[in-house]
Parts: sequence; structure tokens; C-alpha cells
Amino acid sequence: MSSAAENGEAAPGKQNEEKTYKKTASSAIKGAIQLGIGYTVGNLTSKPERDVLMQDFYVVESVFLPSEGSNLTPAHHYPDFRFKTYAPLAFRYFRELFGIKPDDYLYSICSEPLIELSNPGASGSLFFVTSDDEFIIKTVQHKEAEFLQKLLPGYYMNLNQNPRTLLPKFYGLYCMQSGGINIRIVVMNNVLPRSMRMHFTYDLKGSTYKRRASRKEREKSNPTFKDLDFLQDMHEGLYFDTETYNALMKTLQRDCRVLESFKIMDYSLLLGIHFLDHSLKEKEEETSQNVPDAKRPGMQKVLYSTAMESIQGPGKSGDGIITENPDTMGGIPAKSHRGEKLLLFMGIIDILQSYRLMKKLEHSWKALVYDGDTVSVHRPSFYADRFLKFMNSRVFKKIQALKASPSKKRCNSIAALKATSQEIVSSLSQEWKDEKRDLLTEGQSFSSLDEEALGSRHRPDLVPSTPSLFEAASLATTISSSSLYVNEHYTHDRPTLYSNSK
Repeated sequence: MSSAAENGEAAPGKQNEEKTYKKTASSAIKGAIQLGIGYTVGNLTSKPERDVLMQDFYVVESVFLPSEGSNLTPAHHYPDFRFKTYAPLAFRYFRELFGIKPDDYLYSICSEPLIELSNPGASGSLFFVTSDDEFIIKTVQHKEAEFLQKLLPGYYMNLNQNPRTLLPKFYGLYCMQSGGINIRIVVMNNVLPRSMRMHFTYDLKGSTYKRRASRKEREKSNPTFKDLDFLQDMHEGLYFDTETYNALMKTLQRDCRVLESFKIMDYSLLLGIHFLDHSLKEKEEETSQNVPDAKRPGMQKVLYSTAMESIQGPGKSGDGIITENPDTMGGIPAKSHRGEKLLLFMGIIDILQSYRLMKKLEHSWKALVYDGDTVSVHRPSFYADRFLKFMNSRVFKKIQALKASPSKKRCNSIAALKATSQEIVSSLSQEWKDEKRDLLTEGQSFSSLDEEALGSRHRPDLVPSTPSLFEAASLATTISSSSLYVNEHYTHDRPTLYSNSK
């Protein structure tokens, strides 16, 4: 899957160019998708709702749609085709979990022509986005579709436990058959809203091997950069307040462990960065005008669909969709190392890659030529750890509160010095009083004790004595003054806004 296509911007001069996929025109694929989904979802509404059973994950329904039409299907001007729906009841549950009603699903996909997106990557997949910006429809390979089918039961369990996730949210898996060709498609959430300009888009894997955008990619109007580009452009990382940072990292850690348990690797974090401080209002208005449905923020139908919702903890029951500022489109607030205000849009993509034999062979070959730890293709556990370490140490960072000023530290040190001196004097005085009490108990007076000491040949300094209050205070002052000098010497730092805390 090419993440760049999800930024919703077609390459200049290619909007009207007809594409083909497996020798099938993209217009025919779009039409078949709308006809097929329109029929299967409408047919599903007649089936009563019930709990999802294990066998529901392996059900495949099929319908034939001839161009002249039939008793069940409408006529159309595309070649005859058969449309298959995988696990219809299970996917209906997924859609309901995210608050997608059948009418809304049909309206998003079938009411307006699908918008084809450019795909600068090497996957060769076609990408379409619905006119209301809610769903991405992508063609997938046979192995990817097969893997998703096997993944469904575990995916179902994970979504039940935690619907707030940065993992892809799959809403349907279908297959169009025409002329002996199978074209499989998956419907999922749209990570980057087209109505919000992305000033930078990155596809991050936590790898450095060949992880730089090509020259051809950089020439595009909206290129998708990679890990080495991020380290060069955003070398200090992106900063969040403590609560947001903790929520984001907790979500990433949980999602990576889920992927690791399914032996999934080679996934990426698709990251879109919008600079709030940039004066690009005219360009953003122009972008909004290109979106047929510019009212998306007020018409949001999908729960947990935005980046901010995906990392927040569960709210109180009945809260429904979190109220968001329409201007932010659900982006996560952050700051650059220069203090610039940002909105971040993100999601984990390309998860339909299991660590199969070919991937093992690919990594073994690359590891012989390059550093094995920097190669993108890796075993799932190592891949997850490296991915999280990169996100935690190089990409996302926590804003630390301002340190105390040197003048305040000096005042605090002086106050501590006085308190320490008083404690020493008080302690010595108490010891002397205790000694006097012990001597009186033994029946010896201080006068006879002094005479004995003066008249004897023993050293007079053996007589119990205590320093004066002035001597004790002077001693404490001398000790604490040296400590104060050391403290002030090492704590004379400038106040800093940001830290590299992990």
C-alpha cells in the first residue's frame, strides 16, 4: 500500500488520465464497486441482527450482475461481473462498532462518484476516496486479502476490547470478478483529510535502509517523505504536552504488541503535519473548494475516526462522538522544536504483511549486504521494538515544564543553610544538657568535677565540653557555604522549554 495516496491529492496533470488495473479500466472498477456494495449492503439489512459466530468470519456471499440487469440487480453499462462479499455479518458488526449505519455507509460510497487518488508508490494498487472524505477504498493482492480473512477473528477480539486504536479500521472486504480476472478491494478509514492541507507527509518505519524519498517523489506537489527525511527536517522531533504524549505512546505500544502477536511486520506510521502558524489561508480555502462535501466536520459519521479520538481514553457512557473544533479536523495538537503550533494526523498502515518465508529470505539477503538492524523487513518482535524506539526517541517527545530560575535556587539554598545551622546548634545544645543530667544522676557536682579536672594530671580537654553557639553556627556556615558554591556552579542553567525525555 502506498501511503502517499492517502493524502488525497492527485498528481498534477493526471486527474483525467484513465488508469487500468489488471487490464480493467478504473472507471469500470469504480462502477462495479458502487453497484456491488449497494446491492450487498441493501440485501444485508433484511437479515436479523445477532451475535457474530465463528463461522461468520468464513462466509462468502456472491451475486452476478449482468449488464442487462436481472430480477435482483439493476442494468449497467459495464461488462458483466460477479461481486463477492467476505464475512458480511462480521463486517456489519465492525461498522456498527464505529457508529456507521447502513444508510450512511451506502450514502458515502454510492451517492457520488468515487474520487481516484494518485499512487506514486511501487505497489500498483488503485486508491479511491469517497466524496465525503470518510472512506478509502484500495485494491489489494490475493495474499493480502487472504491474510485479512485469517486475521478477522483476532481483529474482531481486539476491536471489542479497544475500539480506540491507530490500527487500520476495516469496514468491508470484496472481490469483483470479470473476464477471468479477480480484483479484490478493502474499505477502510481515511487517515489524512483532504480538506486539511498537509504541509509535510511522512511514511515512517523506524528503518534507515533506503528510507529517503526519491527524486521523482520530491518533485510531486505533495510528496511523501520517509525516515531519513524526517530526521533531517524535524531533527529535534515533535513535542506534546505530558497527557497527550503519554496517551499517544500508550496507544502505539498497545497497537504494536497486537501486530506482533499476529506476526505482522513492515507496517508504517503515516504522519501528516499541518502548520497552524503558516499564513496559507487562501490555499486552504482553495483546497476546501475542491472537496465536493466541505461540511465533513459537522457531518462526521464514524466514531474514533480522527487521530485525537484514536489516542484518547474511553469517555463516559453516552458521551458519543467527542466534540471537536471544526478547524482542527480531529488533529493532535503539537509543537515543533522552534515552538511552531502544529496539528498532526496519523495512523498505522500496511499491516497486511505477515512474516512469511519470502520476507525471511528477503531480510537474510539484505542483512548479508547491509546492517541487519537497519533493514526494514525484520522479524515481528524486533520490528515492533525498533519501531517503538524510533517513535519514542526520535519522532515524539514530551514538553518539560520550565526549570526554576538561578535567583530562586540561590534563595532556596540560603534558606536551607540557615535551617541546617539552627539544627546543628540545637542538636549540640541538647547533647550537652543530656550529659549534665547523667553526671548529676551519678551524684557528682560540676564544681568538684572541675576541681578534679584542674588538679589532676589528665588532659583537661577530656572534660565534657561543647562549642559555643557562635562557633557551631560558624562551622555550619562554612560547611554549607561550600555546598552552596557547588550547587550554584552546577545549577546555573538556562531555562529550557524542551527536553529529550523518552
